[in-house]
Amino acid sequence: MGDGKIIAPLLQTKQIDIEFDGLSFAVKKGKETKQIVKGVSGKFKSGELTAIMGPSGAGKTSLLNILTGFQKSGTEGTIKCTGGLKTKKGALQYKKECCYILQDDQLAPLFTVGEIMNIAANLKLGNITEKGKQFLIDEILKTLGLSMCYQTRCNRLSGGQKKRLSIALELIDNPPIMFLDEPTTGLDSLSSSQCVQMLKKLAREGRTIICTIHQPSASIYELFDHVYVMAQGQCIYQGASDNTVPYLSSVGFNCPQYHNPADYLLEVANGEYGIVTDMLAQAAVEKNWRKVAKLEEEERNNSIDLDIYPADSHSTKQYTPPSEFKKFFILLRRTFLQIYRDWTISHLKLVLHLLVGIFLGIFFQNAGQDGSKTINNLGFLLVSTVYLCYTSLMPAVLKFPSELAILKKERFNNWYSLKTYYAAFLVSDIPMQIIFSLGYTLTSYFLSGQPYEISRFLRVQGILALVNLASSSLGILLGTLVNPINGTFLGAILSCLMLSVAGFLVIFTHMSSVMYLLTYISYQSFAMEGMVQALYSFDRAPLTCPDDVEYCHYRFPKQILTEFGMEKDNYWVDVAYLLGNFVVLRLIAFCTLKKKLSAK
Repeated sequence: MGDGKIIAPLLQTKQIDIEFDGLSFAVKKGKETKQIVKGVSGKFKSGELTAIMGPSGAGKTSLLNILTGFQKSGTEGTIKCTGGLKTKKGALQYKKECCYILQDDQLAPLFTVGEIMNIAANLKLGNITEKGKQFLIDEILKTLGLSMCYQTRCNRLSGGQKKRLSIALELIDNPPIMFLDEPTTGLDSLSSSQCVQMLKKLAREGRTIICTIHQPSASIYELFDHVYVMAQGQCIYQGASDNTVPYLSSVGFNCPQYHNPADYLLEVANGEYGIVTDMLAQAAVEKNWRKVAKLEEEERNNSIDLDIYPADSHSTKQYTPPSEFKKFFILLRRTFLQIYRDWTISHLKLVLHLLVGIFLGIFFQNAGQDGSKTINNLGFLLVSTVYLCYTSLMPAVLKFPSELAILKKERFNNWYSLKTYYAAFLVSDIPMQIIFSLGYTLTSYFLSGQPYEISRFLRVQGILALVNLASSSLGILLGTLVNPINGTFLGAILSCLMLSVAGFLVIFTHMSSVMYLLTYISYQSFAMEGMVQALYSFDRAPLTCPDDVEYCHYRFPKQILTEFGMEKDNYWVDVAYLLGNFVVLRLIAFCTLKKKLSAK
């Protein structure tokens, strides 16, 4: 795990104790209410490594979620802390002072260890020089044994390395309180032991470290300073791991020699020796079994104090985060880098748009100039709309579901606000959608024989870019409302519905009044009308009629517009509608995303 000491920025750790009393949590199942946590009390001290243990369904993860503020609804009881703000209640008292490391290590797979550490440092530390940030990163990685992985991408790390990196990311701003959910899950015995030893070392620096763990080995169990054991929603033991055997003996349970005390305690909790949960819950509060862990002052005093932070900084936290404005540009750079490296959503998608544009351009060759192929040309416009709609909508449906866990973790741990993240995503998405639509238009427009007029080309490109943006917005909205499978299904249905009233399969003049009303909620109908207006309005000359064709019914642009119910000069109305569609859907998607992140 590394022999280095956590120095400079981690020296003056703010020490915060967490005390809770009468914490309860219940969930409703139909008409019944199930009590998950039943009025538990306790105290978790700074400088101690605390383990919340218990069999499956005991309520340990629920307790951890209450203490972190991850679970808010359905809870009762009081939480107090030293150094907290009296104006706030519950976990909000120390919300800015803690981090929560989830069981699953949510890391951006396309970034290297060094890159993701630098991004985290830039988002968290605002008053430190770049040289200071790099020194801090190097020291943390050295301490956690990750220096050799600096240039390794996150998707190539082992389970133990991912867990240590998750901890390293949160250590950057030196949080006084650290919560971890099952930190040893998925690790082998050696990695598990190293992980817990590292956490104990971090606790000795003055932090309050609380983790849940299911069934530790005897050697790992001994490393915990304080153990909080739950069964059926109640606390049946709270005290030092060394005092487990004496405690069990005091209530009539003698742990066999050479038997793991943690295993025996869980056997008792599971009711293998009788249902004694209520008795143990009473015994757990009658005597103090805690053994206070002393901070290793010598180790801390021997650490080298380097001038990384400003000289006038006397705060125990030792840093000030950058403004949200600066975080916006950091996130924007991160988003563009991620788009560039994910070749399936950037390089491949652009190449496919070019190739499909070439194919459709050849398939509808000369349809834009030939008066006998006007209907074919309108079909080409509809195919273009549907193609760009579908290829923008479906990836967007999967966008947030695939990143939701990372976003939830980073936002909960105070990396940035949701508004800043969403603004960065929005600004990065707009040019990408324009580039994709332009790649398609450049090839299909000219190969299909559309007018060689820059103004008409730009009008068509403008409509197709807005189609991309509106479709992407709809996909994002669906992705924040339902799961990816349902989102894909709903996206396909909505696309088909909008296609049926787009104005080509059934032209506007042939629609019933009810069906015509549906065109107002279909951005495909406005896109179709906008492109027809761009190509056949604005005083376009009559189309050519080939010598081998006796009669070209749709040779005159005005006749085309009239018969298809598009004679009104509505191009800019269509543009305004598509733009408004894009804005409204993005705003609604932000609200639904915020609600989804707030839900447990």
